[in-house]
Amino acid sequence: MNASPTPHSRRLSVAPMMDCTDRYDRAFLRCVTRRTLLYTEMVVADAVIHGDRERLLGFDVDEHPIAMQLGGSDPATLAEATRIAEGFGYGEVNLNVGCPSDRVQSGRFGASLMVEPDLVARCITAMREAVMIPVTVKCRIGIDDMDDEETLPAFIGRIAQTGCSSFTVHARKAWLQGLSPKENREIPPLRYDVVYATKQRFPDLEIIINGGIPDLATALEYLEHVDGVMIGRAAYHTPHVLAEADHLFFGEQAVPRSRREIVEAYLPYLERQLGQGVPLHRMTRHMLGLYQGLPGARAWRRHLSTQAPKRGGDIGVVEEALAFVEHGEGFAKSA
Repeated sequence: MNASPTPHSRRLSVAPMMDCTDRYDRAFLRCVTRRTLLYTEMVVADAVIHGDRERLLGFDVDEHPIAMQLGGSDPATLAEATRIAEGFGYGEVNLNVGCPSDRVQSGRFGASLMVEPDLVARCITAMREAVMIPVTVKCRIGIDDMDDEETLPAFIGRIAQTGCSSFTVHARKAWLQGLSPKENREIPPLRYDVVYATKQRFPDLEIIINGGIPDLATALEYLEHVDGVMIGRAAYHTPHVLAEADHLFFGEQAVPRSRREIVEAYLPYLERQLGQGVPLHRMTRHMLGLYQGLPGARAWRRHLSTQAPKRGGDIGVVEEALAFVEHGEGFAKSA
């Protein structure tokens, strides 16, 4: 169990991403930005109740501010899972109403719930009554043949009746038939205008926009229309895009860390986890995009990808990768 969290800002956050935002990635991102809100991968409520809680919910206190995302559609089960998450020290629980995968659809949760706003409202009510921490919702603008401009405000209006006041909207439809989860992140057109119009319709609600946001400069532009911005794949594949987040979004004066400084800040965490038996590659896989687009990036990725999975890999592998980047291909130490 972790220390009780303090209230956090959703002005900038990193999206919950399956197979990406595990505890090791979040610890790495904390070496890039201290203030950006981080979300867990989606965890199924039944698994929280019946599974290995330390494996599913455990996190390091330095990961705050942190929120858990839950998947499910049974109010009682979600309420119990939310209580457990609060007990672990999470500062927020978010209900997933946006994931389009077949596995999620078969469980009657994720994006498929957008056609059942009354059920979602019962879930949110049960979750809110179970805990003191905020309960929020992440959804799409709609699914399949729903009308883009009517579905989202109708859905949010119904859920807001429960007292839920914060909604993160991926500004694309989810097509539950015919598109894979990956295609659902790329093919349906982005409709930021629908999210902006929803914010205008509900000025007292917190509306956060998500989908296709490549960098902080773009994110700042969107803040002219909504209350917060959630960055997804860009934050994972090119994590250094978050380096100025604490200054630009939260007003802190600290100088952003260089890439080398980020790696050096992460090394003590790597050592601690290695001492607990965590394989090196489970952690270094989240670092592969740190030098993306710069000289030496290929050498960095290649060395970590080939050497970290080997038996007995230690932080020396990361230090060697740094040497390849900085010396082997002429990359400046100041990067």
